[in-house]
Amino acid sequence: MKVEICCMKYELQKTDSQSKARAGKMTTDHGEILTPIFMPVGTAATVKAVHQRELVNDVKAQIILGNTYHLYLRPGLDILERAGGLHKFNGWSGPILTDSGGYQVFSLKDIRKISEEGVKFQSHIDGSRHLFTPENVMDTQRIIGADIIMAFDECAPYPCDYSYAKKSMEMTHRWLTRCIDRFDSTEGKYGYSQSLFPIVQGSVYKDLRIQSAEFIAEQNRDGNAIGGLAVGEPAEKMYETIDYVNDILPKDKPRYLMGVGTPENILEGIALGIDMFDCVMPTRNARNGMLFTTQGIINIRNEKWKDDFTPIDETLGGYASTFYSKAYLRHLVKCDEILAAQIASIHNLTFYLWLVGQAREHILAGDFFSWKNTMVKQTMQRL
Repeated sequence: MKVEICCMKYELQKTDSQSKARAGKMTTDHGEILTPIFMPVGTAATVKAVHQRELVNDVKAQIILGNTYHLYLRPGLDILERAGGLHKFNGWSGPILTDSGGYQVFSLKDIRKISEEGVKFQSHIDGSRHLFTPENVMDTQRIIGADIIMAFDECAPYPCDYSYAKKSMEMTHRWLTRCIDRFDSTEGKYGYSQSLFPIVQGSVYKDLRIQSAEFIAEQNRDGNAIGGLAVGEPAEKMYETIDYVNDILPKDKPRYLMGVGTPENILEGIALGIDMFDCVMPTRNARNGMLFTTQGIINIRNEKWKDDFTPIDETLGGYASTFYSKAYLRHLVKCDEILAAQIASIHNLTFYLWLVGQAREHILAGDFFSWKNTMVKQTMQRL
């Protein structure tokens, strides 16, 4: 029995005339998502240091990301199912995407073993042993209750030789077939539809990436993702890979570049036809005192900000960015106050959502390419 193959809707609204940038609209049972979009990362059922209220009111987030590996371990599937799924557990009413846990398992190289069956791994929390398979990862994400769930894949390390990359990609494709079979033979648990996104792999080898993109495109799912990038390869190689992969992936479906990245990466990714992004950088860097602003990058710990009483970034709007001064935030950071992480995280996420929102407006206005070239230089300069 096949069910729920085409649940999410995607409308391509405009393509830029000087690049491959796209403006579109995704419609899920939990709301609309205007693309291009950045998804704040809520690894353990929370975007670190940020209330759901601020995600809506300040950040203007439209969709957030949850992590299957972490949620599976804590709070565990029993708690999430009894709560009615992640939406009810954490109080976020908008769309949610869950990754499959594949990247986290990849990062646990010393305590995991990959085979055709799946991946055996030890918990980083208590050392307990677990098994992820394509089938049970689909079941797990059904229980978590995300609107968009990711296929189980292997993220090949960089660098890796051609033989390893090829074997890894071929196994990822076999796993995808198993994911699709399980997904299509099961239903969501909480009364709303879910969509499955396959993932293009193949490391930095062009023929493998093309082969993978063709295989993924043939599956005709609601959207597609590009994985295995931003893992150490040069940025130029990442952009080159995105470019020819997007020439193959369907134009009438959203494209998600996983785990990317800096403001420059996002702007260049949009120019190459990417619609969806996620990255821990805005919140992780915020906790270390790095602020992304419309004028450039600030290390708020620096002495130069100690008596700068201007707002963090008036251009953005939002309470965190306009109410607090640079001097006050620096003071909080230097004192290791918890509020510092909250203000800085909300600000950085506000900037990231502002950036993709501006990109969308300029795509619709027809001047994206020139705006993008200016903003890449402006937002990546050190202040």
